[in-house]
Amino acid sequence: MYDIIIVGGGIVGIATAFRLKEQRPSLKLLVLEKEQEVARHQTGHNSGVIHSGLYYKPGSLKATNCIRGYQMLLDFCDKEGVPYDLCGKIVVATQPEQVPILHGLYERGIQNGLTQNRKITLEEMREIEPHVKGLEGIWVPYTGIIDYKAVTEKYAERVRSLGGEIKFGEKVVDIRNQSGRTELVIEKGTSYTTKLVVNCAGLYSDKVAQLTQPEAIKLQIVPFRGEYYKIKPEKHHLVRNLIYPVPDPNFPFLGVHFTRMIGGGIEAGPNAVLAFRREGYDKLDVNMKELLETLAWPGFRKVAAKYWRTGLGEYYRSFSKAAFTKALQELIPEIQEEDLIPGGAGVRAQACDYEGGLLDDFAILESAHAINVCNAPSPAATSSLSIGQTVSERVLARL
Repeated sequence: MYDIIIVGGGIVGIATAFRLKEQRPSLKLLVLEKEQEVARHQTGHNSGVIHSGLYYKPGSLKATNCIRGYQMLLDFCDKEGVPYDLCGKIVVATQPEQVPILHGLYERGIQNGLTQNRKITLEEMREIEPHVKGLEGIWVPYTGIIDYKAVTEKYAERVRSLGGEIKFGEKVVDIRNQSGRTELVIEKGTSYTTKLVVNCAGLYSDKVAQLTQPEAIKLQIVPFRGEYYKIKPEKHHLVRNLIYPVPDPNFPFLGVHFTRMIGGGIEAGPNAVLAFRREGYDKLDVNMKELLETLAWPGFRKVAAKYWRTGLGEYYRSFSKAAFTKALQELIPEIQEEDLIPGGAGVRAQACDYEGGLLDDFAILESAHAINVCNAPSPAATSSLSIGQTVSERVLARL
């Protein structure tokens, strides 16, 4: 009998386990992960950016957890020797209609405490990124790069050193509540019992939540694949650090951008297309059951009706390297199609409600037997220790 079982071995699940054991070492705690290692999906496929909190509505869970989690992450990495680089980034307005949105981003950043941000002219942008094109920009010195898989592995070391357990190859297929305890049934037939379940299952967080409180789950995870190209080494000089466009304020993605990686190299991307399976990292990855569930969800159909033009553009870039290159040329005109090498891809677990809203904030739902983290896309990795703290406080209040 465990005090706490956490479902999911991504960065949020392992950070939550770490925070719980740190505050209450006596807790009997277990993390169940269906893969054979931590950080196998969203965490291990992201672009490795340390986010500053620029984009998020002041007072939202994203804003408060990103800003608090940012410093927690840096302090942890300093203490544990995990390398990172606060190289900064520029956000660039390339069209006149983007300038007011850029100014709004700057004001939002100030409201979120990012007082070292500054507006910059094209001349100032080119002092930072000599090959960039644009009208105006924001310099964000807080932004950095890191390897979040390495961070998660270090969290896992700390969990184990504090007496917590992490078990791999343990896929939860059912959750049963009876007489004050909860039983988690594993695909291979074994089971575990606990006082409280914490669901950090990422791309399957809605499925696990439905096992704990089926009547209360009014959202569904819609998987969006983000595809990247790598820049050929001989063209690395075109990008010094990070260059972002002004995002579409109506769409919860940041647009294709350039990112220097902590391990070397430069990525360009991602786009954002509907994935045909939840862990579909390739265009040809299809799970008909999962795809039909997505297409049947009333909320997704409303999203598709609202954003079909944007979606078609993203799919066009997915299949047309020339179109992808054209989008990148908005920021760096010198980049050419032959400079791009196919890179990796990640899948974002984006919660969509019944009314067609793509949830912009983190979502944590509670029931009598479980705490479900049901929407934790970017900046969840930056925010991981803060989200873990938030969840652990709710857990400890129950115990």
